[in-house]
Amino acid sequence: MERRKASPLPDQLCKCFTFAEIQAATNNFDHAFVIGRGGFGNVYKGFIRGIKCEVAIKRLKSQSQQGAREFWTEIQLLSQLRYVNLVSLIGYCNDNNEKILVYEYMTNGTLRDHLYNTEKAPLTWKQRLEICIGAACGLDYLHSGAVHRVIHRDVKSTNILLDEEYVAKVSDFGLSKMSPISTTNDPIRTVVKGTFGYMDPEYYRRQQLTEKSDVYSFGVLLFEVLFARPAVDSKLEYSQISLANWARKCIGNESIDENIDPFLKGKISLNSLRTYAKIAENCIRENGYERPSMNNVARRLEFALQLQEIENAEQVSQVGDGAQS
Repeated sequence: MERRKASPLPDQLCKCFTFAEIQAATNNFDHAFVIGRGGFGNVYKGFIRGIKCEVAIKRLKSQSQQGAREFWTEIQLLSQLRYVNLVSLIGYCNDNNEKILVYEYMTNGTLRDHLYNTEKAPLTWKQRLEICIGAACGLDYLHSGAVHRVIHRDVKSTNILLDEEYVAKVSDFGLSKMSPISTTNDPIRTVVKGTFGYMDPEYYRRQQLTEKSDVYSFGVLLFEVLFARPAVDSKLEYSQISLANWARKCIGNESIDENIDPFLKGKISLNSLRTYAKIAENCIRENGYERPSMNNVARRLEFALQLQEIENAEQVSQVGDGAQS
């Protein structure tokens, strides 16, 4: 699979919009236009004159100094990055004491929206694999394909967005760290940030950030996709609260197939499931040096997809043979 594609959006640096343009695009921040809410503020769907596609407009709440830093980090990073599996930043507004980011609009929302506690139809196994491959390719590009090494630091299912074709795009770079790419991949010493349940325990202990911290978070996400449950669920019995710990137990007692999303039972080839579970397990190893690179994860996920497609083709062939006999 070719992974070094350019984004379909223009390659120019992002545009600076006036507050009046943003007001017009959102009908003065009409609640009917809200498509997402978070601690940062609301996200609105809008249409800006001169932009040929719908846009997503993230309006940050009155900002602390930390929020301002994350705002400018996002602009600095995404104005330099154009890749098919990264959400493109179209522009921003730093006008009228407002901090607003304008992105390409992602029709199918977040990956999390399609996994659990939702009225949306469940994703097929093939769709889930393709989404995971796309997200892995986006992270691989950040780690090794851009001019600077970028460590996302907040990989989770709500930061993987899906376009109209269910192509996965990594989003939300406010916590990301950038450094020159080096052959040694030296750790970055930094204050620990991220989301509970996805956070690399080694990074938490040592306060030293490497790209393997993103790999750990991605492993949790892989199990989230397979089990269709949150990274942390305090309503479950103690042994199951942490998805990472629960997944390790399921692998240890060979009960993975009993605990996957009920919708997927009987629909995954055993070889595809084993390959996928092994990838996810390797990603959440305690020691970062034992975890694979995102490039290796993407390639192994592609192999898991091939295994599934081989079984599907064989089943179709058997049905055809049965019809002829």
